[in-house]
Amino acid sequence: MLRISWMAYAVVSCLILAGCGRLGRTSPSVSGAGTAAGNPLFVAVEDREIVWNQVVDEVDNYFQIEREERVRFAGNVLTEGAITTYPRVGSSILEPWHRDSAAGYEKLLSTLQTIRRRAVVRVIPTNGGYLVDVAVFKELEDRIESEGVAAGAATLRYDDSLVRPDAKGERNEDAFENLPPGTLGWIPLGRDPLLEQRILNNIAGRLHGL
Repeated sequence: MLRISWMAYAVVSCLILAGCGRLGRTSPSVSGAGTAAGNPLFVAVEDREIVWNQVVDEVDNYFQIEREERVRFAGNVLTEGAITTYPRVGSSILEPWHRDSAAGYEKLLSTLQTIRRRAVVRVIPTNGGYLVDVAVFKELEDRIESEGVAAGAATLRYDDSLVRPDAKGERNEDAFENLPPGTLGWIPLGRDPLLEQRILNNIAGRLHGL
């Protein structure tokens, strides 16, 4: 049993070091290599359908989209577009095929803690093209006890929303299933600039030369 534990420790340590080694290639703004994409990013493409479709397709690689408000004309005014996503629990170092957690620190953080992310993207019309603003927000799960601990399981819990009984005396869960993200059980951790830069750089690459 001890040999297996040390073997598992060695594997996890190698994965962590490999992820940290890729940190410099994940975000030019952090490593200092190359040029970081501006946020908002200016794209010199005037066709709003091309810009919108490419932005949506890129965001969909990381998150499930909750709502789209397309860029459109309201009279003679071109309105701002917006994309909001559902929160997604961050992938760990054992899930390298998922790209929602940037390699290195963010991947390690999502491995050791329950972290979720969600994105809000704005597409803003401007002279000669559009500004694409990407904001990725991180949240930490707020638990009052360690997962799997049975002690005190029969007592009252304070890590969930208040659920009142309905007229039949049963718990009414449906009233709280559509609570907005970040309301209960999650602690805001600010923005995730690494993932923002990855999305913006990919969008710039998609629209370059169009």
